[in-house]
Amino acid sequence: MMHATVTEQFLGHRELLFSVVYNMLGSVADTEDALQEVWLAWSARHGRPAAEPVENPRAYLVRIAVNRALARRADLSRRRETYVGPWLPEPLVTAEDAAGAAERAESLSMAMLVVLETLSPLERAVFVLHEVFGFGHPEIAGMLGRTPAAVRQLAARARRHVHARRPRHRTEPDVHAQVTERFAAAALGGDLRALLEVLAPDVTLWTDGGGKGPATSLRPVHGRDRVAALFVSVAATLPDGGLDIRYRRVAGDPCALVFSGDSPLAVVVVDLTPDGDRIVGIYSVTNPDKLTGIRRT
Repeated sequence: MMHATVTEQFLGHRELLFSVVYNMLGSVADTEDALQEVWLAWSARHGRPAAEPVENPRAYLVRIAVNRALARRADLSRRRETYVGPWLPEPLVTAEDAAGAAERAESLSMAMLVVLETLSPLERAVFVLHEVFGFGHPEIAGMLGRTPAAVRQLAARARRHVHARRPRHRTEPDVHAQVTERFAAAALGGDLRALLEVLAPDVTLWTDGGGKGPATSLRPVHGRDRVAALFVSVAATLPDGGLDIRYRRVAGDPCALVFSGDSPLAVVVVDLTPDGDRIVGIYSVTNPDKLTGIRRT
C-alpha cells in the first residue's frame, strides 16, 4: 500500500517535473531520462526503513529534478559543440487548444527556449523556477543550495538578459495561427510576393537538421529578401503534391508540420513582431531524431 502511495505522489507531480526539466534542457529524451532518475531516487528513499517522511513532496521532487537537470547540462553542452548547424529545442507538439496552453505558452515557446539557451545553467534554473512556475527565492535557494541573496542576484541577471532579447508580448493565438498558415502556404507554393508581405525586414531563419535532416543553411539566414529567395528556391525543387501540411501547436504556439507521406519532414514555428502581423523569426526543425514522436493524425 505504501508503495502505491509513493508512486501516486510521483505521478501526481510528474507533469510539473517534466515541464521544469524540459524548460531547463530543451530535450525530450534527456527530460525523460532525468525523470527516471528522479523516480529511482524518490522510490529508493522510501524503501529505507528509517527514512524520515517527506513533509512537502512537491518541493522535494522539484529539488531532485532541478539538480538532475543541472547535472545533465554539462553533457548537453559537450554534445552541442559537435552538433552540425544551428541547434534548436526539441519541439513538444500538442493538440491543446490555445486557452488550455495559454498559461505555459510563453515559457515553452520556441523563441523563449532559444533565449534561455543563452543563460548560464543556474540562471536558467532560477528563471524557470521563479518566472515560470512561481517558486519563491527562499524556496529556490533551498533547492539549489544557494543563499536567498545569491538567488535574487541570479534572478535579476536572468530577467534582464531575457527581457533584453525577448520583450514581453503575446500575440493573439488566432492571429498567430493565421500568419503561420499564410507563411506555410507561401513558402511551399514558392509565392515570393506573399512571402515578402508576411516577413519582417529583419527576419531570421534557423534550420536545425543536425546533419541528418534537410537543412537550407548551416548558419542562420538573416533578412527578408534572402529568406524569401531561399524558400522560393526550395519550393521549386518540391514534387507536385508530394508534401502535406498539418497544423498543431508547440506548447501553445501554432506550428506547421510538414509530412512526406506519413513521415514528418519538419516542424516549423514562427515568431511574430510585437504588433503581431509580420514574422521576425522562423524555427525549422528537420533533424529526424527530434521528430520521432510526431504522427500525422
